[in-house]
Amino acid sequence: MAKIQVTQVKSKIGTLANHKATLRTLGLKKIGDSVVKENTPEVQGMVRAVAHLVRVEEVK
Repeated sequence: MAKIQVTQVKSKIGTLANHKATLRTLGLKKIGDSVVKENTPEVQGMVRAVAHLVRVEEVK
């Protein structure tokens, strides 16, 4: 399965509590943190919820 790299590019300060929880679930704690995840429907949904706070790249 394909993998994606998710990087937090904006602060979670001032966002909704569920957005903060989603970032924590993805494994992102601060600006600049990156994680590599399997590109599953569950992860796609989490990324879509916090799309304004993260950058997504496909990993080869």
